[in-house]
Amino acid sequence: MPRRTFAALTGIRAIAATMVFLYHHRKYWYHQLPEIMSRFFNEFHTGVSLFFVLSGFLIAYTYEDKPMNDHRSYTRYLLIRLARIFPIYLLLLSVKYIDQGFPNATITFLTYTLWHGFSDRYNLHGIPQAWSLTVELSFYTLAPLFYYLSKKSIVKTVGFLLLLLLVTLGIGYGWHAWNGNHDLFFYPWFFVLNGTFSGRFAEFFAGILLAHYIQHQRPSIPFPQRYRTWIGVVATLGCIYFISLFEKTIYQHGTDVIGGLLIRNLLLPVCVAWLLYGLITEKTWFEWLLSTRVMVLLGNASFAFYLFHINYVNALTYKWHLFPDRNFTFLWILAILVYLLIEKPLYLLLRKMIISEKATEN
Repeated sequence: MPRRTFAALTGIRAIAATMVFLYHHRKYWYHQLPEIMSRFFNEFHTGVSLFFVLSGFLIAYTYEDKPMNDHRSYTRYLLIRLARIFPIYLLLLSVKYIDQGFPNATITFLTYTLWHGFSDRYNLHGIPQAWSLTVELSFYTLAPLFYYLSKKSIVKTVGFLLLLLLVTLGIGYGWHAWNGNHDLFFYPWFFVLNGTFSGRFAEFFAGILLAHYIQHQRPSIPFPQRYRTWIGVVATLGCIYFISLFEKTIYQHGTDVIGGLLIRNLLLPVCVAWLLYGLITEKTWFEWLLSTRVMVLLGNASFAFYLFHINYVNALTYKWHLFPDRNFTFLWILAILVYLLIEKPLYLLLRKMIISEKATEN
């Protein structure tokens, strides 16, 4: 049975990427905005949470646990996911290093393999925002297993994920006790909860559970019959607002405090999943807007935009000041061109090669 496509869920990726852009450039508008808006911008890193929940849903909805059928299926699944992320990332990283000079061998190896995302010392090296790619790839690796387990027992799956968190912390703190863990792999606890899949599994798992519900329409979850989308919007914005209440000053994050961190990691994913459910099942002007060709194009180009919006590409183009918006418009135009001319053709080529290998095996 062919899977449905959800155009609005592609369009909302552009919203998430824009949130992250506003978050990283918020310092330029602190003195021009009301304090409540500045505090909101401080928490727009939650655009990454939206990406994580959406990723959990789309991977579970598209693949379920089929990659678990045999090792060849799993290998093809993983190669397709790698083909979606690695080419454009490696290309951008290589251009940066060729232009600015390669770091030492350790950092070069870690950033090219994305293993730097497991270290609190190295996770912002190379392309700083790529730390989230390590989280995504960790999820991709384990997603079919989690889907399989969740079909058996949601409670046991949550228990397994909590055990994974404890093991991750145990590795980091055990390493620290052994030799100091100089490179801070899986250490300290705040980094694990903030920057690794083990600490942020609830965001992906909320998406997996939504996929379960969409596929099987389990009546045990009492979604309302009307205003699902707007309830999700209000709940999501409400979570961001509550996180901002934990900020000590307008220059700090609410997630620096354990209360704000727990809201971001545990409550916000539920609200985002509710919002996605509304976009999937209701026809509203918001769903229509996100489904337009422009928003879908921006959503498809959001990965390139995400990699461009700070650090190397942004710094390279910022001197041009083509528009008075911190180059927001220009970076979107550049991201669209890279998506259409490089990212999409390269992904389709690699995907075709991976699938043709399957046909050869058969």
